Amino acid sequence: MHLFFLSGVFPVESLKMKSILLFFLFFTLSLFSAEITGKVIKISDGDTITIIDSNNRKYKIRLDKIDAPELKQCFGINAKNHLVSLIAGKQVKVIYRKKDRYKRILGIVYLQEKEINLQMVKDGFAWHYLFYDKSPEYIEAEQKARQNKSGLWIQENPVNPYEFRKKQRK
Repeated sequence: MHLFFLSGVFPVESLKMKSILLFFLFFTLSLFSAEITGKVIKISDGDTITIIDSNNRKYKIRLDKIDAPELKQCFGINAKNHLVSLIAGKQVKVIYRKKDRYKRILGIVYLQEKEINLQMVKDGFAWHYLFYDKSPEYIEAEQKARQNKSGLWIQENPVNPYEFRKKQRK
């Protein structure tokens, strides 16, 4: 087994050492993540929501790992409506590690045990944001949605939201 760190590759031979390193890795990753629980009070589009916690604090959440069509884009309203059907008014849990440049929390949204970000990709209402994330389950979910022509994949040439935004800025 080889573990990749910033300074290179370190071979790890013993099972005990592997176990210690894996424990340390998962422990430190959990230190850098946080959790918020709250009710979904607003869905701005297919990948942005607002929740309110039990202390009446509001949090704007950008669903991590995905990119849904913009509202002015083909399937943008469909993506928003699909997200509404999944979580509007419901109690969700958000696991996150950072905020984006717009100060939104970048998080994974869970309704009970269902990962909503992944569900949006599975149902064909969002792209997997491959540039920022290499999660195999998201890659597979998008491939299956494309093959099955689910959601936005029914279109002959769907436009990636990133490309759509880039054209809008010009």
